[in-house]
Amino acid sequence: MPDPDDLYGVREERLLTGATVITGVRTIVSVVLAAVAAHEQSLALLVAALAVYWVGDMLDGLYARLRGCETRIGAVLDILCDRFNAAAFYVGLAWLQPDLSPAIFVYLAEFMVVDLFLSIAFLAWPVRSPNYFFVVDRPTWLWNWSKPSKAVNSALFAVLLLVTGWMWVGLVIASALLVLKCVSLHRLVRIGLPVPAAVG
Repeated sequence: MPDPDDLYGVREERLLTGATVITGVRTIVSVVLAAVAAHEQSLALLVAALAVYWVGDMLDGLYARLRGCETRIGAVLDILCDRFNAAAFYVGLAWLQPDLSPAIFVYLAEFMVVDLFLSIAFLAWPVRSPNYFFVVDRPTWLWNWSKPSKAVNSALFAVLLLVTGWMWVGLVIASALLVLKCVSLHRLVRIGLPVPAAVG
């Protein structure tokens, strides 16, 4: 657990850190694998792309915490790269298994629009990343960025589709996630995003 004072303090910001290098590498490798998977019609390569994305996403965060190089720039880069990796995987999956498309595109609406807005909203407060949003609002953090909620949001849907191929169950899960994110967004609006004072 970092020093509580550090949760609010914005450290010296820099783009190039070991963590952002890991983020960049895992993003490129995962997207290239997904593109090759679509071209070769290979589900195995697509799963490999997903594995690189997930392992790399865990590794860059772990490295940042252990080496003390967590930055707001790095957090935003990680959030954006997550969306690129997810889009590459899910569009590839829809290409290979078009019957899953309804569930996939509901999930993409949830993850790439509503969840993206929620995830970058931390920038309105002096915290380093969504991982520390509990200092702003604990319920929103529990629903969205605690370890169990992250696992459900990113892993459950993909694993279920890959293992079972049940589009309707996937659609229910994706819709439930979308509702949860909309509830979180409503709560965030009620809290009130800090707005900078007008200049002049």
